[in-house]
Amino acid sequence: MSDNDTSGELQQQVEKAYASRTALRIRGGESKRFYGRSIAGETLDVGRHQGIVNYEPTELVITARAGTPLKELEQVLSDNHQMFGFEPPAFGESATLGGTIACNLSGPRRAFSGSARDFVLGSRIINGKGESLHFGGEVMKNVAGYDVSRLMSGAMGTLGVLLEVSVKVLPKPETEITVVHELGVADSIRKVHALARRSLPISATRFDDNTLHVRISGTEGAVLAAQKTIGGDVLEIGNDFWQRLKEQQSGFFKTESPVWRLSLVSNSPVLKTEGRTLYEWNGAQRWFISDSTPEAIRDEVSRHGGHAVCFRNCPEPVQVFHPLDSGLLKIHRHLKQAFDPESILNPGKMYEEI
Repeated sequence: MSDNDTSGELQQQVEKAYASRTALRIRGGESKRFYGRSIAGETLDVGRHQGIVNYEPTELVITARAGTPLKELEQVLSDNHQMFGFEPPAFGESATLGGTIACNLSGPRRAFSGSARDFVLGSRIINGKGESLHFGGEVMKNVAGYDVSRLMSGAMGTLGVLLEVSVKVLPKPETEITVVHELGVADSIRKVHALARRSLPISATRFDDNTLHVRISGTEGAVLAAQKTIGGDVLEIGNDFWQRLKEQQSGFFKTESPVWRLSLVSNSPVLKTEGRTLYEWNGAQRWFISDSTPEAIRDEVSRHGGHAVCFRNCPEPVQVFHPLDSGLLKIHRHLKQAFDPESILNPGKMYEEI
């Protein structure tokens, strides 16, 4: 694995941009460039800032520079029978740790293990003034003050340039199997909620096209016992199935229509807006393909207390992220002012007015 500390160069570039009020477009591996609003600015290349800073497998924590390729980190963890618990999607070979955390995207395991944000223990960033700041640490009991490290998760570079991230990791399960049931959506939702009330080692669910997939992970004995309880037919290509879902390589995602990411209470009913839906996380995350207007989609999702993000193939000039109410918008503006007073870091990446 390459080891290249470019933090000094990055800090100098941000300092110059702050002095001249020059907008910066933060670039890592660019595998998630499609996500969020398109922005202009001078390129700040974090992709060359690579290397593992600290990793002791017995401590279940890895600290690495933001430009470190995700696939290299996953290989190092796998060699030690460990993994990222939030099962991050890469969306390309060039994906980096920094981009993964900045986007706060999690894979099929998220509803059962936690989100990317939940696994972040500490970070080092450059704020919009060019100052190098360190937050958090490398232990779980680091709870003093505000949890700024996790604030960086999902901020998409608008609050700071990630330099290093410390992430809690998990042991790999001893074994995994995937079982399949032929069920409609309503019956699938009822089944996964019934299963969730029991102490079963379920690590992923998906349902669409009248088919429910359930992944079971853990010790061999626990998995076999859970399989008897859950029932269903075993899917022989389970690992490949979940990998393709995580990376959006399955047939469902092969479309030129807008792909929406809907976040809802898991037992919310089927939406009335016309489109195709793939359900994950026991129904809490729904991928929705539809040519309906953004207003119609968001009105329907809001009726059920959720929010909708246009994830791919977004028509211009749609607001990518769900509009903020006045109170949340005020909080976002205050945070932006505190971390990036001249608004030079990825300005408008999430919301045009921030």
